[in-house]
Amino acid sequence: MAAVVQERYGAEPEAVLRTAQLARPRARPDQVLVRVRASSVDRGTWHTMAGLPYPVRAVFGLRRPKYPNPGRNLAGVVEAVGADVTGFAPGDEVYGTAVAAFAEYVAARPDRLAPKPAGLTFEEAATVPVSGLTALQAVRDEGRVREGQQVLITGAAGGVGTFAVQLAHACGAQVTAVASTPKLDAVRALGADRVLDYTREDFLADARRYDVIIDIAGNRGLGDLRRALTPLGRLIITGGETDGAWLGGTDRQLRAQMLSPFTRQHLGTFISSEHAEGLRDLTAFIDAGTLKPVVDHVYPLGETAAAVRHLLDGRVIGKLALVLSGR
Repeated sequence: MAAVVQERYGAEPEAVLRTAQLARPRARPDQVLVRVRASSVDRGTWHTMAGLPYPVRAVFGLRRPKYPNPGRNLAGVVEAVGADVTGFAPGDEVYGTAVAAFAEYVAARPDRLAPKPAGLTFEEAATVPVSGLTALQAVRDEGRVREGQQVLITGAAGGVGTFAVQLAHACGAQVTAVASTPKLDAVRALGADRVLDYTREDFLADARRYDVIIDIAGNRGLGDLRRALTPLGRLIITGGETDGAWLGGTDRQLRAQMLSPFTRQHLGTFISSEHAEGLRDLTAFIDAGTLKPVVDHVYPLGETAAAVRHLLDGRVIGKLALVLSGR
């Protein structure tokens, strides 16, 4: 089968990602073999590929990558099921997550798969799992967004942000979305009630205060974010990109968690979890017409490095998909 291969860590995708022919995996009794029709890249793809910040390597391999490639998202068709698996059969269209998903076939855990939303293409569905689950958990579970609240979302045009805007809107919140000039119309079309161009406007410039802030952009200090909250507001930090090799921007999350017990504001972060229940919840939003992935561009598997480079350039609106050959 065709697959992306990574044999060492490195920050430059062109230097560490290549396409090769590998043996097709076999599903264990507790796994599902999926013929992958599409995958996608996200910021986590780069972190796994680069092995940065260094704590990432405790999970993905200390000296070199433990898995053949950094892919995690997939949409495809069940090829075979293990003897212990129930609920799936060959021919089922599914989406979800698995390790080394930049490949034509992957052995996946059934508790991380769900039926593919019928109204989405494979390319669209493959962009949903990691980013969609992160947004769902940030908005619903951690942010506890409800009708009538004022919600601020930074990094609103990115992979997680485009889902978060739609989910907050679906919850009945008044959504203020922060993005750059070329992305404002796209974010407004997702249901944002108010858009701010961060190159020209500061969300601290007026007296508006927010019940919930979902900070995905990760470029504002904790004090600034707190000042924009109501006295009982909730801050959920899901992003924090810096060049730090050890913390990689997570110092804000750590400080927020340490400070939260001493203030009436809730200051927190979370590690998103990947599970079939969340995928089914996302499918319900998709089937209801209140959630749709925004796909900026689709790359063939052989151009995975170019897709990661496009992501790093910072001009993407929504998500980048990978389509597998031999469909």
